[in-house]
Amino acid sequence: MSGSLYGFKHEIALDRWSGRVRFCVVPVAIAIAFSALGAASTAWGALYKWTDANGRVVYSDQPPPGNVKVDQIAGPPPVANPNAVKEMSAKQAENKKQQLDAAANATKGVQQRTDVEKLAGVCRDARAELTRLSADQVLLYSVNEKGEQVFMNDSDRRRRREALETYLKASCAQG
Repeated sequence: MSGSLYGFKHEIALDRWSGRVRFCVVPVAIAIAFSALGAASTAWGALYKWTDANGRVVYSDQPPPGNVKVDQIAGPPPVANPNAVKEMSAKQAENKKQQLDAAANATKGVQQRTDVEKLAGVCRDARAELTRLSADQVLLYSVNEKGEQVFMNDSDRRRRREALETYLKASCAQG
């Protein structure tokens, strides 16, 4: 069944599953569109409703002039946080700083481990040299600037041993 109402075409159809009548009317679609538009406009500001002198109902985003009874349909939207951008920026900066700190700490940890390993190697070499210097039966020599072998005498051995012992006490863990 179809017909015309106020110049608009409409249809009445029987819903075959529930047996209810379903209206598909263009004016209903237009009304829904205007309702959605009205709802969207309320997001931008207040919407006012009043009856003018001719008895027509008027909807507007501007209040009526003069002394007319007005209904405010929707209030203004909630005030946005004016510091939201600053807060978001500060939060991002803090996160970036934490990431940089974590990377720096990781690098620092690697550097500390490397330094500890180097010191352990130097201490191991110093202890080995001290052991060699303590063995009196072994002849030790060094090479001078001319490339000649120079054997260490007892006083040179003693001075070198004392220097190594002082270094080991000051820089290396006992053991």
